[in-house]
Amino acid sequence: MNRPLAAASLLLVGLLAPAFLSRPSAVAGASLSVATWNKQAAAKFLDERETWWQAWPRAQKDHDTLCISCHTVVPYAMVRPELRRDLGDAAMAAPEKTMLESVEKRVGDWAEMAPFYSDEKYGKGKAAESRATEVVLNAVILANYDRAQGQLRPITRKAFDEAWALQEADGPLAGAWKWQDFHLGPWESTESGYQGAALLMVSVVNLPGGFAREPGTREHLDRLQDYLRRNYAAQPMVNQLYMLWASAKEPGLLTKPERKALLAAVRAQQQGDGGFRTAALDARERVDHTAQATASDGYATGLAVLALEAVGTPRGDATLLRSLDWLATHEQTDGTWTAASLNKQRDPKSDPALFMTDAATAYAVLALESR
Repeated sequence: MNRPLAAASLLLVGLLAPAFLSRPSAVAGASLSVATWNKQAAAKFLDERETWWQAWPRAQKDHDTLCISCHTVVPYAMVRPELRRDLGDAAMAAPEKTMLESVEKRVGDWAEMAPFYSDEKYGKGKAAESRATEVVLNAVILANYDRAQGQLRPITRKAFDEAWALQEADGPLAGAWKWQDFHLGPWESTESGYQGAALLMVSVVNLPGGFAREPGTREHLDRLQDYLRRNYAAQPMVNQLYMLWASAKEPGLLTKPERKALLAAVRAQQQGDGGFRTAALDARERVDHTAQATASDGYATGLAVLALEAVGTPRGDATLLRSLDWLATHEQTDGTWTAASLNKQRDPKSDPALFMTDAATAYAVLALESR
């Protein structure tokens, strides 16, 4: 969770974690096959960006560990196992291995780890926000790996124990967690905690071995569900899409009328070219209306596809077909999909300017990945 410099910094999952749900391979009838996208180029870009992140001084944390940024690290952790499988790579890429080992080290030695942000440097309450946000993201990342491997490891159970320990018991956030708020959307703002909570729900209900049904887990999920239900109507659409996604395995999250209304609202946000744009889904329009800000992007389009597929949208659905077609035709030659910052214009040649591209590429890949 490095001090945010671009579109956003710390969170989910946005963190996070489309890799949790099975998805259809290719949607019949799309004008271009999703098989036409370049997996090798996407993997190369994501690995290079993770390598850069791990070497960046601001990402270095105590005990030789690394910050888990929402725009770069969390999406990378969600997508890399699937991409590795589809490319036929038996071993983890070096930056993937380093990332996972750092997360496991922080979870294993949690009591000794310092928060990514301190009150002394960033202001009162930032350490508590940082600590709570990290426990959610640690659990999301490790759950993603365990889901892919079909087994729940002790270190992942420990990550969830740490998350449950910081779940709010009462007040407006009852059932959720404090969240890192630097007034940067879509991952470090007042509303971002809802997105992180929904992403954690996705991760839990898709873990193997009936973890979500265990009594010690279920009581925390019931509190989480109550929080998500209680605050749903006030959320921007980007957060509601995570709720839609989570509802695929936790039907009580949305009523049938709510789901129907949300699906209609999502369809209304689709742009003429078939894609979606983050600034519209976030509904706060922080950016200037430049060509980049008003264009469809990989993060919003990938997220929309993931949510639509998760809830069983028919393969011939026009919205889904057009979105998949947009994704299949908008990969850049370097393996990326782009997205614009919601917060400020940045030097396009700088590494921080690529933070939204990191997330956009990961979400686009997750949406296109086949089972």
